[in-house]
Amino acid sequence: MKLHEFPRYPLTFGPSPVHRLSRLTRHLGGADIWAKREDVNSGLAYGGNKVRKLEYIVPDVLASGADTLVSIGGVQSNHTRQVAAVAAHLGLKACLVQEEWVPWDDPVNDKVGNILLSRMMGADIRLDPSGFDIGIRRSWEDALREVEATGGTPYPIPAGASEHRLGGLGFANWAFEVAEQEKALGVHFDTIVVCTVTGSTHAGMIAGFAALEDLTGVRRRVLGIDASATLSRTTDQVTRIARHTAELVELGRDLRDDEIQVLDGWAGERYGIPVDSTLEAMRLGAELEAMITDPVYEGKSLAGLVDLVRGGEIPAGSSVLYAHLGGQPALNAYHSLWS
Repeated sequence: MKLHEFPRYPLTFGPSPVHRLSRLTRHLGGADIWAKREDVNSGLAYGGNKVRKLEYIVPDVLASGADTLVSIGGVQSNHTRQVAAVAAHLGLKACLVQEEWVPWDDPVNDKVGNILLSRMMGADIRLDPSGFDIGIRRSWEDALREVEATGGTPYPIPAGASEHRLGGLGFANWAFEVAEQEKALGVHFDTIVVCTVTGSTHAGMIAGFAALEDLTGVRRRVLGIDASATLSRTTDQVTRIARHTAELVELGRDLRDDEIQVLDGWAGERYGIPVDSTLEAMRLGAELEAMITDPVYEGKSLAGLVDLVRGGEIPAGSSVLYAHLGGQPALNAYHSLWS
C-alpha cells in the first residue's frame, strides 16, 4: 500500500479535531456520536474538506509550472473558495467559474458568503447561468482555453477536485488519521457518516478504510449521505473514484459492494435546496452542540445521521463518527431561513 509515497503539501493545521457530541448523543438516545471537524482544519479562508484534497494536488501544480488554478462550482461553492485560498497562499492566480447550480432566490446570493471571500482573495470570477451537474462542464473548459489565450498557464481542477486523478488521496489519508486518533481517544468508530455529491471525499474514505481493514482486520461502515439529488450518477461516480483511488494506492484487491454505500432520502428534489429534515438537523446541531452546519451539504448529512440513529439502522452501542466537511460561509446566502 503506497499512499504515503505520494507527495503532500501541508495546508492544514495537522490532524483535524475529533470530539464527542454528548448532548446530541443523549437527545437521540442511541449510538455514541462524535464529529471530526474539517470545518476548522486550516487557516486558509475557513478551511474545509477540499483543502485536504488539495494537499495532494498542489505538488502536481507546482511541478507543472502553472500560474493559474482554474476551477468550477456553484455560486456559493465551498470548493472554489478553497481553490482561491490555496492560490493566494501559493502566490498563484485563480480563475473560477461560478454556475447557477442552486435555484435559490435571494438578491445577495452572488454577493456574500463563499463568493465574497473568493473575490477578497483576488480570484477572477466568471458567473455563468448553467445549472447543476456533477460532470465535466463546458464553461470550465472554456475558462481553461481563455487563460491560455491570454498568455497564462492554467492548471485544471474540476468541481470538488473529484475528477482529478489525485482527488481521492486526501481522504484516503484521512482514514489513517482517524485510526491514529482512535488510539489516542480510546474509541473505535464502527460507522462513518459523510455527505457525498461530487464523490471524492466519500470515495477516498472508502479506499482508505479498505486499506486499513486489510492491514488490521478491523471493518468499518462508511455511509455516504447523498446531497446531490442525482443518486445514480453520484453512486456511479463514488464507485469509480473509490476504485481508481484504491488502485492508485495499490490496495491489491477490488472493493466489495458493501464497502460502497450511498444512501438516499435526505437530499430533497434539488441540489442545494434545504428540506424539513435539513432544517431540523441544522437546528439540533446548533442548539444542542453549537455545531453549525449548512443547508447544502452538512445539514443533509446530519439529517441522515439523526434518522439512522433514531431508526436503529445505526444501532445503540455503535460509535459513529460524523465527518463535518465545512461549508458554513454559504449560510450568508440562506439568511432568510432564520430571519
